[in-house]
This record gives sequence, C-alpha cells and structure tokens, in this order.
Amino acid sequence: MRGRPLPDRPVPGDVALTAVAMFRLSRLLSKASVTSPLRAPFTTFHGPQGPAELHEEARSEGGRATVGELVTCPYCVSVWVASTLTAGQLLWPRATRTAMGALAALAGADALQLTYSALMDRTTGE
Repeated sequence: MRGRPLPDRPVPGDVALTAVAMFRLSRLLSKASVTSPLRAPFTTFHGPQGPAELHEEARSEGGRATVGELVTCPYCVSVWVASTLTAGQLLWPRATRTAMGALAALAGADALQLTYSALMDRTTGE
C-alpha cells in the first residue's frame, strides 16, 4: 500500500521484539484485572490467579461461550495480537515498534518484579 517492497525475511530483532510484545499484550488482554470489564460479558469470575491476573471461565451459553473461550486464552489471543502487530509493522512501522518496545519493557519489568518478590520471600523466609 505504501509502495515499499516487503522485506525478504524478518529481521531477528523484530521477531524477538514481536514475541515479547505479543506475550505481554496477550496476557494483558486475556488475564489482567484491568481488562476484566472487557471480558465480563463473556466470562464468569472465579478468583485471582497470580499477580494482577484473574481466573475467569467462559460463560456456558451459546455464542458467549465461544467468545469467552477465545478471550480467556492467552494462546488464542496471541494469534490475533501477532496478526495485528505484523500488520502494524508493515503499515506503521515506527509507531508499532514504539508500542512493541513499551510492551517489551513492561514484560521485562514484570519479570523483574516477580524475581524481586521471589528473592524477598526467600530472604525473609515467608
């Protein structure tokens, strides 16, 4: 659409950035408490599941069950996230890479927070 040729193959750095951003955005959409209102019409709340994540299950009736299965599964959501990020890289590469960089940094911060908590638990014996 923009008159530029597609790359012959993906750049390894872009693949890694996409993978980390895809992981974080998929978890954010499918498990995070902050996005629970978006999933609520299709899911039933069952309790917390890990730091800032929820355990929700798909509702049992008709089409809501199908959508509920999709929106509570980070692996399912990741297919759509990967497609969106790939399209974004082709159509709006700078903006998409900036957003993916922010998501990758968030994933790194999450890993550091969990590591810190585990080390503090081990140190204090809790």
